Amino acid sequence: MSRIGKAGILLLMAISLYGCSNGMSEHHHPEAKGLETAAEKTVKEIKVSMITSKGEPAGKAVISETIKGVNVHLEGVNLPPGKRAIHIHETGSCKKPDFSSAGGHLNPFTKKHGFLNPHGPHAGDIPNITIGSDGKITADVTAPLAEFSQLLDEDGSALVIHEKEDDYKTDPAGNAGARIACGVVNKENQSM
Repeated sequence: MSRIGKAGILLLMAISLYGCSNGMSEHHHPEAKGLETAAEKTVKEIKVSMITSKGEPAGKAVISETIKGVNVHLEGVNLPPGKRAIHIHETGSCKKPDFSSAGGHLNPFTKKHGFLNPHGPHAGDIPNITIGSDGKITADVTAPLAEFSQLLDEDGSALVIHEKEDDYKTDPAGNAGARIACGVVNKENQSM
């Protein structure tokens, strides 16, 4: 086959592929127009309202699933400045003042706590955050082993900020101390 023949075939293949990916196939299958795939109907994000242990607003978070895990976009307020632990807990309950109703860390694989623990981490483990001197924070952090299906089970889950930073190795919670802010993660808070 000549070079022009091969180039012509490659050009026709490229045009055909472009036409299919450019929506031209809808012309031939009008019944497909407007239909959503199962993947498109899945949850896109979860909006979470955070409260302090005193019941004051502590900001909001938007949780979304990515290829790197569950991303948490946090916009926090009324929080003590400094480095703090943040985790996803197993139960969607934030009863003041200690938020113990949120249970332990999300841990469907029965691992030990911490990124530095050879037997960890929990699915709910997230890198520490640093709150500014004004008590505010805007941050994006990821729970690399968490999945939406785990967060949105029957009893939901909770996003919890602790009084201290996580040491990433001590089981069960990285010596992070008391729970100072909490937000319920459940199906009622999901949006498309």
